[in-house]
Amino acid sequence: MLTKRQVLSAVKNMPDNFDTVQLFDRILLFNKVEEGRQQIKEGKGLSTTEAKKKLKKWLKLWKHTRIGEG
Repeated sequence: MLTKRQVLSAVKNMPDNFDTVQLFDRILLFNKVEEGRQQIKEGKGLSTTEAKKKLKKWLKLWKHTRIGEG
């Protein structure tokens, strides 16, 4: 869960002109980072080796789904 301070910081760091999608994306990013931090505190994180294996698998899958596009 985000704090009001984190949300206000997200707004404060936005450019003078922005649309709501940009703001929601920023807040969502802050929220995901906070969720990740909480998971690590709870011992639910991955080691660097595990994360690299998972990323490699995702990238391989992504590459195969992108073949033949555009």
